[in-house]
Amino acid sequence: MTRALDGLTVLSLEQATTLPFLTYRLACDGARVIRVEHRARPDPNRFVGRDLLGEPDMRAYFLPNNCGKEAVTLNLGAAEGRALLRELIARLRVDIFTTNQRPRSYARLGIDADTLRAVRSDLIWLGISGFGPEHDEAAYDPILQARAGFMALTGEPDGAPTPFGLPMVDLGAAEHAYGEVMKALYRRARGDGGARIDISMFRSAVSWMAAPVALESLGEHVARRGSAHQFFAPVGVHRTRDGHVYVAIGNDQQWKTLAALPPFDGIDRPEYAVNAGRIADLPRLHAALDAKFAALTTEAALRLLRDAGVPIAAVATLPAVLGDALVAPQLLHVRDPRTGLTLALPAPPTGEPTPLRFPPRLGEHNEAVYGALGYSAAQLADLRRRAII
Repeated sequence: MTRALDGLTVLSLEQATTLPFLTYRLACDGARVIRVEHRARPDPNRFVGRDLLGEPDMRAYFLPNNCGKEAVTLNLGAAEGRALLRELIARLRVDIFTTNQRPRSYARLGIDADTLRAVRSDLIWLGISGFGPEHDEAAYDPILQARAGFMALTGEPDGAPTPFGLPMVDLGAAEHAYGEVMKALYRRARGDGGARIDISMFRSAVSWMAAPVALESLGEHVARRGSAHQFFAPVGVHRTRDGHVYVAIGNDQQWKTLAALPPFDGIDRPEYAVNAGRIADLPRLHAALDAKFAALTTEAALRLLRDAGVPIAAVATLPAVLGDALVAPQLLHVRDPRTGLTLALPAPPTGEPTPLRFPPRLGEHNEAVYGALGYSAAQLADLRRRAII
């Protein structure tokens, strides 16, 4: 099956989460992705999580975002290593170069856009950094969640600000970068040549805050509400006899429908006919709903409200998600040919899942990649001995 990015080559000096997630998405779409690492100081994520393979630099946390890739080692601190990088870009006809090194290291490592686009003029160069190319401040996802206001909006009203359960700034910046790469590829196909793309993770994060920022500018302060919603009611989590459900009433008709269901007899009040009335009496309304849902099983609540057209979901555990009828058939299974270890991955957002190779060992593809440039086994051994690769 032909994939959208078949025939494109991506060379990526990557680590941690945000950039590996972007290049994983590109690999899913058919691009050849070659990750570049320093042999003595590789991606720190290689050493995080359980050691399922008996290989300290292939721990569990590294695996998910690195399927479908090749890996080479290269010492960009050496002039010979920088020359070899330029040779890779020229002779492999690299289409996209990506990095999430801190900006102050671009020129020192020879990975700045001007240097690499001088090698290949139609190269699409992309850098992801915490705050953009003019700022060298270190940043991790939760640091950016805090600074961008995400944590102030997450958690219980009387509790501490809380980060998301997923690294949403990492993932969001990767998705923004994906869109920018697609635009750059389109412009290049149109004849506009290559591009330089700089993604600030902080700016990316703040851009998701359209509603809170706009409302704040109008004098409407948005604050964290736990599982409730500031502008709609009732919305929130309720305990059932055997679990939890989340109910979201998005309009007055849905409330009318819920209140008319037999298990919810007596819950309605005249003032609840409109959303503003329900918002004004939220603590009492939620307490009343808690009592009603506590008498139902999760399955009974789901069946009853879904049949009536009222939005509801079970608060699913991850094993339950993996078993969901809409998820399980689409899971992608990636097997390590050396050990037989198999991991499951969620399907991409559209299209059919396609086979991917197991995440690469450190420098696993040195012989294949550098060999394709004409380097002999003896030359590669010499480069290894001198710590160039």
